[in-house]
Amino acid sequence: MLNVLNTRLDGRRALVTGASSGIGRATAQGLAGLGCDLAVVARRAERLEALRRELAPTGVQVDTLAVDLSTPDAIARMDTAGFFDVDILINNAGGALGKDAVATADVAEWRAMIDVNVTAAFLVTRAVVPRMLARGGGDIVAISSIAGHIPYEGGSVYCATKHALRAFCTALRRETAGQDLRVVQVSPGMVDTEFSAVRFRGDQTAADAVYAGMTPLSAEDVARQILWALLQPRHVNLDEVMVMASAQGGVGKVVRRQ
Repeated sequence: MLNVLNTRLDGRRALVTGASSGIGRATAQGLAGLGCDLAVVARRAERLEALRRELAPTGVQVDTLAVDLSTPDAIARMDTAGFFDVDILINNAGGALGKDAVATADVAEWRAMIDVNVTAAFLVTRAVVPRMLARGGGDIVAISSIAGHIPYEGGSVYCATKHALRAFCTALRRETAGQDLRVVQVSPGMVDTEFSAVRFRGDQTAADAVYAGMTPLSAEDVARQILWALLQPRHVNLDEVMVMASAQGGVGKVVRRQ
């Protein structure tokens, strides 16, 4: 009988970036429930500590490190803390800032998105991959977006960062084929997390309007897709999982209740 949900991840260790909220936090919770030890990274130390306390009853080891991945010493700090010695990488940290057109956009916000969505994601992966290969394999899961498939107005640089991540992961997948290093891209549509509030610079009214009249994905919905990919037999690589709310038919196509 087919029942992959009985599989666990005992004895494995996962690095989760952006673990203080949203998809990262939900994924960390799910991994802990499957017996996977954790190394969790985010900027907000108090939220990481709250997550560590919450997961204590699971019995897994939870190591925390408060670090801004856009800073020059972030990779060195993670390395010193032993955060790259893992079996699983959940490359989740990232986000969008602003919805301005190219002609009026804040260039500082462009740089901030590129620093985390692209540079940090690439450097964390670069640090992890050689160690995984030396250990005989592992899993790289990159949290991308449907914006990595179809760009939209007002999201030029955010979309560009997700296209870059998709190209990077596709190349890595080809480079490591046959080496038991699985590379999975998860591309969600609209997810009800802090994403929109951050994008609209803390304007919660504008953020709430994004999801008005429809039921978006939750962080847990996306985390389930990540766990599903990880629980597949080792010879199965889900190269990309695209997941959207049933009311979303693609970028810019949302059916809202009247």
